[in-house]
Amino acid sequence: VQLQASGGGLVQAGASLRLSCVVSGRPFDDYAMAWFRQAPGKEREFVAAINWYGDKPYYEDVAKGRFTVSRDNAKSTLYLQMNSLKPEDTAVHYCASGVAADVIDYWGTGTQVTVSS
Repeated sequence: VQLQASGGGLVQAGASLRLSCVVSGRPFDDYAMAWFRQAPGKEREFVAAINWYGDKPYYEDVAKGRFTVSRDNAKSTLYLQMNSLKPEDTAVHYCASGVAADVIDYWGTGTQVTVSS
């Protein structure tokens, strides 16, 4: 099973980015998907998750109102639309897959998001 994240970059505060995560090696729509992030010197933290069907997103407080998680099961791809980015969003962002958002069994490669002030 492979999860390949992409879409990170260096942006200014207030800008937007859309992260993508392509999954291969198992049926994408059998599993919940999630985004996590890890800032320098900090522990990895949960950002957002979505159920297998894509109709039940869930967000951590840092993401509410600014980020939107979605998935395209036909493309085996998870997305994270991030708007109004802040310097404190700077982190390596990881996608993850599991039977539930809190039961993760596969982690993807990270993609770096850097937000300058």
